[in-house]
Amino acid sequence: MVLLHRLTYTFCKYFDLKFAPTDILRELGATLTKAAINLPVNTNQIKRLGDLKERLEEAITRVSLTSEAARREVLIAPILLEVAHITESTINIEYPIEINQYLRGDLDYYLQSKQDILVVEAKQADLTRGFTQLAVELIALDQWVESDELVLYGAVTTGDIWQFGSFQREKRMITQDLMLYRVPTDLEVLMQILVGILQQINNSLMATL
Repeated sequence: MVLLHRLTYTFCKYFDLKFAPTDILRELGATLTKAAINLPVNTNQIKRLGDLKERLEEAITRVSLTSEAARREVLIAPILLEVAHITESTINIEYPIEINQYLRGDLDYYLQSKQDILVVEAKQADLTRGFTQLAVELIALDQWVESDELVLYGAVTTGDIWQFGSFQREKRMITQDLMLYRVPTDLEVLMQILVGILQQINNSLMATL
């Protein structure tokens, strides 16, 4: 590979690369496009949504969110725990996977329900470079997880901002969604999407950064 000249790369190394995301993904045999994604959405009421929103709003006013660790604990973990409760999922923290020297590393959160998978990566800032890391993780998941599904879903998050992405496995095409979801303002629609992906009958997969 021309750009990836190191002997090994972990997922977090892709966040630090200065190359254009399209060039990095081309090295891994995939293409990148930006477009609106028709995401799966849960239509049932989120029963404890009001309580979750209140807890997040209070935490935002009381905690200094200047570090990635603070954002994970205060903003991301409560949302994922509630999603896990609704979908009866289990959570693994810093879940390691390794495909080859270019596709290896730890996923911050790995949620698994009876139907689907959700992988979450947290970043303090810079959604653009964070999405590049997410895209690489989706490419790795394509080889890691056995599934007949044609599309894998994912999201990159700084805690207060979320952006979704998808990977079309046959075309090997990553799509970066045009929409951004903010916490706590867009918490309801964000939760409906996260729950919708994990509860899909057609077993789609999801990675979140």
